[in-house]
Amino acid sequence: MKENSLIDEFLNYLKFERHFSPHTAKCYAADLAQFCAFLVGDLAAAGGHQNFTERTAKAGSRLAAAGGHDAGAGGGVALAENTVQQKLRETQTEQVKAFLAFLGTQSYSKSTIARKLATLRSFYKFCMRRGYVKNHPLATIRTPKQEKRLPKFLEVDKITKLLSTPDDNTMLGARDRAMLEVLFSTGVRVSELVDLNFGDVEFEGRTIRVRGKGKKQRTTPIGPTALAAVQKYLQLRRADARSANFDQQALFVNKHGQRLSTRSVRRKLDKYLVQAGLDPSISPHTLRHSFATHMLANGADLRSVQELLGHQSISTTQIYTHLTTPRLKQAYDDAHPRA
Repeated sequence: MKENSLIDEFLNYLKFERHFSPHTAKCYAADLAQFCAFLVGDLAAAGGHQNFTERTAKAGSRLAAAGGHDAGAGGGVALAENTVQQKLRETQTEQVKAFLAFLGTQSYSKSTIARKLATLRSFYKFCMRRGYVKNHPLATIRTPKQEKRLPKFLEVDKITKLLSTPDDNTMLGARDRAMLEVLFSTGVRVSELVDLNFGDVEFEGRTIRVRGKGKKQRTTPIGPTALAAVQKYLQLRRADARSANFDQQALFVNKHGQRLSTRSVRRKLDKYLVQAGLDPSISPHTLRHSFATHMLANGADLRSVQELLGHQSISTTQIYTHLTTPRLKQAYDDAHPRA
């Protein structure tokens, strides 16, 4: 059995059967690389929080690629095939608890530890189903209680200021205006935005077809302002002398005509935040939070917002109800006879 084959098989399962995004699979690989390093006693590779992200990203990439000796993960013990395979198969609950305790000494947040725990839980559930282990070492371990953090959102005046910042008289400026309008109009994830194709936009029906997590598709409405911004961008794009060489399928392309990346969207947003004088910590996901918050604040029901966001569980959508308290208080004052 080749080195790290259990992890390779698990990552292939995530990619080809569960249709996880490359980014998500990479995070799982990095978490498992860290756990392997801990199991073989390489605490230099498993810890060192300050530089750990870079090291585990490289280690995760090696594991995902097929594995070889991971001697470079932290300058420590090479993860020899027989050692790693044996320790992964023989992991006991106490070892997982020791790993969690170790993570607690490395200044990780509760949410990060919970994510790493979820990775291990998913990995050993997979191993149980495939018959690679007899007992689930995390069966009796509870996920640590996390801090409840309310999602950040933008008020309408700040949204308006941001969306009006790009100069839509140029192709790239019109593209940026259209992207921001679509993000706020539909609440799509930035990964879903860059995955949009020409055929996904239904101008007459005012809808877009979105490919969400796990390759699940949904159709969501899009407002007339956002559609108008998309149409203007497409007009300028078609008029560009280089348009024949552009990606003919991708809706949003970079200056070279290739499909835009999520990182590029973040860079463009950062630029316009500076120009508009808005909080630089705002991310593309903030527009998604803003979409959900304003929908609920203006009377949309929770189930509808859940469907629009593509949330599998309504509990994920419920975080936004904490942000609509003023509307609930107003409804109470208007409706209750003794308010």
